[in-house]
Amino acid sequence: MSVSLQVIYPVSDGSHFDHGYYATTHMALVDQHIAPHTQSIVVTKGLAGGPDVPAPFHAVATMVFANEAAMNTAMQAAGPALEDLPNFTNVQPQILIGEVVR
Repeated sequence: MSVSLQVIYPVSDGSHFDHGYYATTHMALVDQHIAPHTQSIVVTKGLAGGPDVPAPFHAVATMVFANEAAMNTAMQAAGPALEDLPNFTNVQPQILIGEVVR
């Protein structure tokens, strides 16, 4: 059964997120170390939380894996990507691991 791992970067007072660095340098690390173990990766840049409502998240990265074993293997290889977080944000990301139902 496929599983997903979402990395969610919430907006808060004083938070910053360098989308340019994230899209180029950080995602290159993800592509090198994590992507080989995934079925797909989608990154969403937060634009709004609704009409005339600021985005509650800077970004959400969704990675889909064939199964939990593939996700665990990816996480074992994720060190360089995890160490890179302070280079583009001061946000402590939230993580959601779930079963893909559709």
